[in-house]
Amino acid sequence: MSLLYSGHMRISFILVFQVALTMAWGQTPDGRAAFQSRCSGCHGSDANGGEHAPSILPSLATKNDEELSTIIREGVPRKGMPAFKQLPDAEVALLVTHMRSIQPRRGRRGFGPVRQQAKLTDGTQLEGLVVARTSRELQLRTDDQKMHLLRKVGEQYRPVTSQTDWPSMHGQFSGNRYAALTQINTANVDKMAVKWVFALPNAARLQGTPQVHEGVMYVTNTNTVIALDAGSGARLWEFSKPPTQGLIGNARSQGNNRSVSVAGDKVFMQTDHAHLIALNRHNGQVLWDTEMADYKKNYNATGSLLAIENLVVAGTAGGEEGVRGFLAAYDQTTGKEVWKFWTIPARGERGSETWDGVDIDHGGGPTWLTGSYDPDTKTVFWPTGNAGPDFNGDNRKGDNIYTCSILAIDLKTGKLKWYFQPTPHDEWDWDAVAPLVLTDATWKGQPRKLLLQANRNGFLYVLDRTDGKMLIAEPMVKKLTWAKGIAPDGRPIMNPNQVPTVEGNLICPAVEGAANFYSTSYNPATRLFYVNTLERCAVYNKRTTPEWQAGRAYQGGGGRRDPDDKPQKVLRAFDIETGKVKWELPQDGPGDSWAGTLSTAGGLVIFGDDGGALAAADAVTGKRLWSYPFNESLHTSPMTYQFDNKQYVSIINGSVVYVFGI
Repeated sequence: MSLLYSGHMRISFILVFQVALTMAWGQTPDGRAAFQSRCSGCHGSDANGGEHAPSILPSLATKNDEELSTIIREGVPRKGMPAFKQLPDAEVALLVTHMRSIQPRRGRRGFGPVRQQAKLTDGTQLEGLVVARTSRELQLRTDDQKMHLLRKVGEQYRPVTSQTDWPSMHGQFSGNRYAALTQINTANVDKMAVKWVFALPNAARLQGTPQVHEGVMYVTNTNTVIALDAGSGARLWEFSKPPTQGLIGNARSQGNNRSVSVAGDKVFMQTDHAHLIALNRHNGQVLWDTEMADYKKNYNATGSLLAIENLVVAGTAGGEEGVRGFLAAYDQTTGKEVWKFWTIPARGERGSETWDGVDIDHGGGPTWLTGSYDPDTKTVFWPTGNAGPDFNGDNRKGDNIYTCSILAIDLKTGKLKWYFQPTPHDEWDWDAVAPLVLTDATWKGQPRKLLLQANRNGFLYVLDRTDGKMLIAEPMVKKLTWAKGIAPDGRPIMNPNQVPTVEGNLICPAVEGAANFYSTSYNPATRLFYVNTLERCAVYNKRTTPEWQAGRAYQGGGGRRDPDDKPQKVLRAFDIETGKVKWELPQDGPGDSWAGTLSTAGGLVIFGDDGGALAAADAVTGKRLWSYPFNESLHTSPMTYQFDNKQYVSIINGSVVYVFGI
């Protein structure tokens, strides 16, 4: 069996190995004998790595006994390791006990606790476990479990520095992918080139954003976090759990974990089955594991969390599976739930009058995208998802609060301060789940605390975030038929006959929305809001809603592409005082990219181009300045950080992390 499979093992070998194990299952060996018969064929007789799989020692350092037992029983299918479900409990326990006694093969670089002393350029000395090492660099973990990233200078080592981090999905609590970095700018961006890459093993198309904290980059896959040296891509540690069997929802797809959040010495992540986990950020060890919701009731999670103050605020997915959505906060030290806000009121509670029908019990309102935070007012701002079932509101007449809404919640108490609902009684799957950008700006001559959102329903909103009052709402795409506009009270002015029908009805925008979860950014210098918009329509249909059941989707229709429609992605820069377009940059492509924007003080907008490239444009004029082509469509958004006095830009394409610099 393999706890860290290399991924290139041939299927024929797996089958032969399983047959050999099956023949041995009748025995009751001690731990050493069990390991030799079960595991040594891949990992080597001393477990330090063999022809078909690497050393298990990194896993022993980051996983507890229960996690090791789970891996033995369930395998790691995405890495080629088969499951061993038939092993008796006693033998699994013997295997784990023996693994804990295994010693490293001395001198084998990068595996196990090989110790080294490193003389530093300031005359001091470090001693610790070698995590990774090349002729140019050394990564050490000292006995206090701290990670040290070192660079070779002659016969000595220099500790690296980290100037600007990116510790959560959108980099800042404000939710705005803007960075006050100028090293890469309009004058030199044409020289930007790949500095290093890292391919996540056995990963599918990823949707996440790398996070960087004190020189360490964290990248995610389903139930997996890998820590890398942000300057070179050297792997420092990996935490991984097998995908949950029997799960439904978006999290069951490989790559749908979009982020972690980092605070202090902890990395917080969500598993596919809606658990919240705290890891030691230096070695990946599990510190606590809290169940947010029962996945057998159709809950799942895709990485919507924000570590703020002493709490981790997190949401779950499952809007298409009939969950009852919620947002919750957990103590960073213990993992204990501190408060929970339900996005669907229970029968008889305030707001339940907006749910006329049986669907109040499974009304959706998921919270699957990371929100934003205002530390001055201790307010969490979080977007919520669609009402359920999708596309058919017959059994949930009314506005269906708090679905498709922006929530303002007191961080300490979990109490609702205000809410704003861009799409009441959603029948189009137009989640309000898009980034919430907070900025303080002079707006029409007055200082205002603003909240900006490019909504999936096709309108750009500017709100006063102190009270939720709508300041403007303007169309951000040309293909918009469902509403004539937005009234001063924030309610849409509906066009007739623009709801799903049994026969199918052409409506704009499409189900994907005029925007979506991918990032937006606001540059305080240009006072422009940058959005990668989608011009597309769809044919919406509804059908009879089945009775809700655990383990099954809960949808009342769908949307299909109109063959006569020609979709197009357009990067647009909006004036936040008027909502009008200052400039736009149309893109050539099929309209299927899901990549957002990043703006910097270097005068750049960096974005995912629909033609399959990472690109940069002048933030003032929209002139395209640079691009780097990929071989597949982007489904992630860019970020930037400064490491060892150098600015880098990173994005994930497919399963590969790309890091660019000058």
